[in-house]
Amino acid sequence: MQKIYDTAEAALDGLLRDDMLIAAGGFGLCGIPELLLDAIRTSGVKDLTFASNNAGVDDFGIGILLASKQVRKMMSSYVGENAEFMRQFLEGELEVEFNPQGTLAERMRAGGAGIPGFYTKTGVGTQIAEGKEHKEFDGETYILERGIFADLAIVKAWKGDDTGNLIFRKTARNFNVPAAMCGKICVAEVEEIVPRGSLEPDHIHLPGVYVHRLIQGDHEKRIEQRTMRKREEA
Repeated sequence: MQKIYDTAEAALDGLLRDDMLIAAGGFGLCGIPELLLDAIRTSGVKDLTFASNNAGVDDFGIGILLASKQVRKMMSSYVGENAEFMRQFLEGELEVEFNPQGTLAERMRAGGAGIPGFYTKTGVGTQIAEGKEHKEFDGETYILERGIFADLAIVKAWKGDDTGNLIFRKTARNFNVPAAMCGKICVAEVEEIVPRGSLEPDHIHLPGVYVHRLIQGDHEKRIEQRTMRKREEA
């Protein structure tokens, strides 16, 4: 099956609709599917729910979709770098389902493995546990968390081949793999598409069976928090 498309818009053609649940990879601004997010904004679809580690910043990542009022709900674990996110949440314009970071990753992984739910101690005794089933195992209390089954997954990788086998670099691997797994359809953008058979099998982080469409593009790779120190005098 031909998986490579020329543009992000072409790769998303026929997949987008209002009220979708989209799982988006990335950690902070590292490894986010920026080209696909821009194409989603251009499409004009609205009332979207995003499952993502974070919501980007005001003018980059999912932040561009918050600015265009296309996002109805965020399922996230960290939202501290986006002023528009904060404004919409405080004004009651945006629904937020807050998840501990490990729980969110496991909810995505569980969805990708076909697991509808799992029990965890994380969040017991806090607001995270409110309204969720509690159960005791060996005298310890756990809460039930549901797997995430997304309508669409969008991820960004370092390298991929034409069958969709993907390699992620360093921090970008954190959420891209589970996000890709939990989508009914997965669209990936990569920095480089390499010939089939050139990727060492043991180095592949996500098998191509999870990836349905693929694009290659140029990426901005913005730094979220630039920290500098003064040069030491010799």
